[in-house]
Amino acid sequence: MSGFQYDTVKSELRAEGVRTISLNRPGSLNAMNRQLIDDVALAFDDANRDAATRAIVFTGEGSAFCAGDDRHEHVHPENEEQARDLVEAIQRATVAIVMGPKPVVGAINGWAVGGGFEWAINCDFPIWAESAKGFFPEVSLNLFVTGAVTALLPGLVGLHKAREMLFLGQRYGARELADIGVAWKVVPDADLMPEAQAVAAKLAGLPPLSVRAMKRVLNQVATADLWRALQLETDATVASFLDPETTRLLKDF
Repeated sequence: MSGFQYDTVKSELRAEGVRTISLNRPGSLNAMNRQLIDDVALAFDDANRDAATRAIVFTGEGSAFCAGDDRHEHVHPENEEQARDLVEAIQRATVAIVMGPKPVVGAINGWAVGGGFEWAINCDFPIWAESAKGFFPEVSLNLFVTGAVTALLPGLVGLHKAREMLFLGQRYGARELADIGVAWKVVPDADLMPEAQAVAAKLAGLPPLSVRAMKRVLNQVATADLWRALQLETDATVASFLDPETTRLLKDF
């Protein structure tokens, strides 16, 4: 099972035990449409079930990791049922990344915006290229964050910094993200994939039982409110989608 096929994601077993999952909409800076969201969740579910996969590298094709919501393909929910279906799909991707048994090494290139920033934070070992940048525009758009970042981010940076990042939507470079604990490592752009592959290879070479147990216990203890965060985020995001002001702000963004 070396390769799985998806419309918007590449999934390849490139080295012994290391699978690379790549967002593959480079012409749109890997922006999130519904197909990409569903494909990410499915690709991680498949990788987590695959016995040959022992570690995962998560990256984006082209010049960006993920530029957030695709404004050109955005289909605004017309009712609560549609809104909840969309948000729950986004949260399924986070559950597959964070709660799946395989360790995930992020190779974050270019922009990581909104939901893309969330996916970068979801990685166990997020490595950022020197030129990469990230920010959360959601509050300025009358939206809410997902990806369990309301639980994960304060644990990484502290509550005051998390408020700054989530309320004010400031843009951060890779070095600052390393200083505050969001990026695990920062490397020259040309070294991003070799470094990510090397770290993933080390993880793949460790005993899988202990690796999976360590990921499971760390995530459950360090983020005890993760499931609650996912539910509260879902409810808040559904409500924001149903506010007419959100539609206006999204059109002007």
